[in-house]
Amino acid sequence: MENKQLRIALAGNPNSGKTTLFNKLTGSNQFVGNWPGVTVEKKEGKLIVDKEVVLTDLPGIYSLSPYTLEEVVARNYLIEEKPDAILNIVDATNLERNLYLTTQLTELGIPVVIALNMMDLVKKAGDNINVKELSRQLGCPIVEISALKGDGVKEAALAAIEAAKNGKTIPQHSFSGPVEHALAHIEEVTVHNLPEERQRWYAIKLFERDEKVVESLALSDEIKAHIEKDIRAAEKELDDDAESIITNERYIYIGQMLKGIYKKKGKGQLSASDKIDRIVTNRILALPIFVVVMFLVYALSMGTSIADGGVSIGTFLTDWTNDVLGGAWLTDGSRAILEGWNVAPWLVGLISDGIFAGVGAVLGFVPQMLVLFLMLCLLEDCGYMARIAFIMDRIFRRFGLSGKSFIPMLVATGCGIPGVMASRTIENERDRRMTITTTTFMPCGAKMPIIGLIAGALFGGSTWVATSAYFIGVAAIIISGVMLKKTKRFAGDPAPFVMELPAYHLPAWGNVLRGTWERGWSFIKRAGTVIVISSIVIWFLTSFGSVNGKFGMVDDLYEDETVVTDEYVAVVADRMGVPEDEVEPMDDSILARVAQPVSVVFKPLGFGDWKPTAATVTGLVAKEEVVANFGIMYAYDDNDGEEELEENGDQIWDRVAEDFNAFSGGHGKLAAFAFMIFNLLCAPCFAAMGAIKREMNSARWTLFAIGYQCCFAWVMAFIVWQLGRVFAGGMNVVGLILALVMLALLLWQLFKPYKEAQKLTVK
Repeated sequence: MENKQLRIALAGNPNSGKTTLFNKLTGSNQFVGNWPGVTVEKKEGKLIVDKEVVLTDLPGIYSLSPYTLEEVVARNYLIEEKPDAILNIVDATNLERNLYLTTQLTELGIPVVIALNMMDLVKKAGDNINVKELSRQLGCPIVEISALKGDGVKEAALAAIEAAKNGKTIPQHSFSGPVEHALAHIEEVTVHNLPEERQRWYAIKLFERDEKVVESLALSDEIKAHIEKDIRAAEKELDDDAESIITNERYIYIGQMLKGIYKKKGKGQLSASDKIDRIVTNRILALPIFVVVMFLVYALSMGTSIADGGVSIGTFLTDWTNDVLGGAWLTDGSRAILEGWNVAPWLVGLISDGIFAGVGAVLGFVPQMLVLFLMLCLLEDCGYMARIAFIMDRIFRRFGLSGKSFIPMLVATGCGIPGVMASRTIENERDRRMTITTTTFMPCGAKMPIIGLIAGALFGGSTWVATSAYFIGVAAIIISGVMLKKTKRFAGDPAPFVMELPAYHLPAWGNVLRGTWERGWSFIKRAGTVIVISSIVIWFLTSFGSVNGKFGMVDDLYEDETVVTDEYVAVVADRMGVPEDEVEPMDDSILARVAQPVSVVFKPLGFGDWKPTAATVTGLVAKEEVVANFGIMYAYDDNDGEEELEENGDQIWDRVAEDFNAFSGGHGKLAAFAFMIFNLLCAPCFAAMGAIKREMNSARWTLFAIGYQCCFAWVMAFIVWQLGRVFAGGMNVVGLILALVMLALLLWQLFKPYKEAQKLTVK
């Protein structure tokens, strides 16, 4: 008979070191997917110490109450899948909060082993935990570990395996007399047919009036009325509601237990983390410190290159990638090789000017993104990102918003899709929909090449431009949140936000590098799939067109003087709004013909030329395609009638800057900044739109979200362009008046009395 494969569940609070422990236990033997029917990530892996044992990493949770999707997912797995054991990671520096989950896990009838994490910090502080006595009172084995250093990790895994084979955990604590009396009645009436080890957990959940448990047991109305009578009797005697009674008594039990087990040397003294937080989370200093931190992050990743006297490592590597890899090796190198093989000119153009120019333009910004992801992972792993959420909650709450909305924002800095999915942790439906609508305002990884392009080509690698993109996204979410909260669709008090701040610690480089690589590799894979396909389509649309009634490659048709006459050039010049000597074959391409009429929409924003219009529209497929499109359209210069090879990638971006200056009347920087704002705030890529559709579960709400994003982006870019021209010169009176009217309406909506919240309550 074949041995049964053991399954162990890894459970614990957020920020308890669970991810670090999972990585230490499984190494590279991991496989990632989604939990069935939901979009919460599911991680599993085979233990290094025993490849026959599968470890399932449950979402970080504080309890087994069905308040968030993560808690529902974790609870369903433990109840329905019945793993052979639970490895419960507990933060030893915050025992009381972490043991609240432990008391619930021990009631499930599944063997539990506790991995007591961060014991090195406890000992360093001079504190003492009587682990043996704690183990006895909880009724399960405890292994001291340091997930960060790897101490005790193997022993914890072996203890979990042993418990899975031979262990049994019996809950050791009991509630007060009235509660135990009610629980006994509930067990007798409702769950006596269930396995004995599960009866107590179900009885407690029925006492708490857990709707999902009541529904799963399919109780009759008569039985429901019977147990309701017992619950109300306990509530009357203890003068509280059932759920609060259970919660309070759990904490009372934990507190009394820890009195004789946990001895703090510096009781009443501030820890190192507390001392740092007195500055970092200070009401006055918190926001300026946050701005400085993010400025340094963007300075290192996307600011002026160290070759130009700056500090940016990312830009220095990106310059090399664009000059050597993108320009000399991919585009020019492939063209030289293919022409040497006498390959057909159209195929040379497709491969060199289409695929390699488009993909190379995007990949050129990978170094900047990797440095940015590295910085963000460092901040996350050391504990500062949790403080940012705390800081932003304080700011959000002043505007009637919930700090829970900031968690999806943090996730969205990597990719908008998981950012949208992270909104599921918000219980309030109105807040959740508002968060979904606004989360993609954050500059995700796919938008970083756009920021890098504008900052590098038009602003000389200015760190402020790159940093401003981040805070423009934050400001857009706050402004939108305030305005939407004052409408009937979204009105209501914000949901409460409770978050545990982990102790500061040195980053675990394994976690940091793994997180950086996962985000970077995801971007590179998109460049190798979506961007390749899109680049082929864009190359075709820019290379082929109808010239004076004849269809073909526009470059070839323009070489035929019988097709392209002086009169025809004059017609094209008039249609494109450029001098006759600036007409180029691409102006007759399919893409130009389609984009030129659409460009009217963007003329009031300062970039109403067909090229940025085409880049913006194709960016809806994938935001990286904005830069890929520019790479294809500016891959060669044929003003002299002949294609000229590029010596380096910088010439492409120089030509982009020249064009922005040309069609904006000399205000290239202002037009480019408006272009960046619009592309940061408008509707996200198709994949993110799909995520919005799934999370909204409504075509009407999805259309509202996408429509709002596009309109908000247009208004913001319009105001920036029109007001900016007052200071830059070339002011348009009509445009200025409209911009002032729009700004006045925005300010009125922002500062008008918040009446709706008094009329409507949270449902």
